[in-house]
Amino acid sequence: RGGDTAYPRRMPCETVRMHLAARTALGLLGAGVAGVGYASVVERNLFTLRRRSVPVLPPGSEPIRVLHLTDMHLVPRQRRKVAWVRALAALAPDLVVNTGDNLAHPDAVATAMEAMEPLLKLPGVFVMGSNDYFAPRLKNPAIYLTRNHRRGLAEAPRLPTSKLVAGMLRTGWLDLNNARGELEVRGQRLEFVGVDDPHLDLDRYGLVAGPADVGAALTVGVTHAPYQRVLDAMVADGAGLVIAGHTHGGQLCLPFYGALVTNCDLDRRRARGVSRWWPGADGAHDSAAPAEAAYLSVTAGLGTSPMAPVRFACRPEATLLTLLPRSA
Repeated sequence: RGGDTAYPRRMPCETVRMHLAARTALGLLGAGVAGVGYASVVERNLFTLRRRSVPVLPPGSEPIRVLHLTDMHLVPRQRRKVAWVRALAALAPDLVVNTGDNLAHPDAVATAMEAMEPLLKLPGVFVMGSNDYFAPRLKNPAIYLTRNHRRGLAEAPRLPTSKLVAGMLRTGWLDLNNARGELEVRGQRLEFVGVDDPHLDLDRYGLVAGPADVGAALTVGVTHAPYQRVLDAMVADGAGLVIAGHTHGGQLCLPFYGALVTNCDLDRRRARGVSRWWPGADGAHDSAAPAEAAYLSVTAGLGTSPMAPVRFACRPEATLLTLLPRSA
């Protein structure tokens, strides 16, 4: 009888524990579903303009406003994104820098040109990203969180890259894919040095390497993907500012932690925003930057791959970067 009376006394406790476990599991499942819904439906469409500034011009210079546009990953149906990009022309920037990954569909060149049309009337420079060459294809989105993220890119369908390049060249924008060039902006001569996409190992910095032009107000490095080999080489040659995209700011971030990955060998802390860079800066804090360190501006971009259409704690963005004079 002792066994008979002990058994029903345990039942309520076990039942309560089972109910609590079930409710916890359902709660976690619900939170996960809600989080995915927010990331895929809401946040990835919350286009944001970031305003940042860097003191890189000679003392006494007039400020120069640079609009950095990157990682649009456009497909023809994205009318809201097209309208938002077109509206950026109202900012009247002095210069536009496009760091690639404009396309995400074989028929998106016309869409990209429509989005950029008001901006193409302004001085501009550009480089290509991997998704200007190859279309996204169906794959496990979790591979983005691994070191195998480049696997299979070269086997993906080719995109009409030449049409996109030709469209931007017709407007007078400078093609900086493994090239140097210069523009006069607000009465100041800016030198540019760029590389083709390092994520596809298309960068050939050796073709454009050389000391920065001491007669220019500023030498600007331009790259799609901020791999350390490219940043180190540009800064060692005297670039005072390097502009890059590609990272999507991490795309999936955690509050109080930041980006989970950068999709290249750049450290997570520099996944987006303005920081300092110098050869050997990997993982170091800006407070350790030597006097000759350059500024690195990485923009999280405006899109995602159609195969992984989510952003969490990392809104899509363009950047209005104001170049200011250095202190005397």
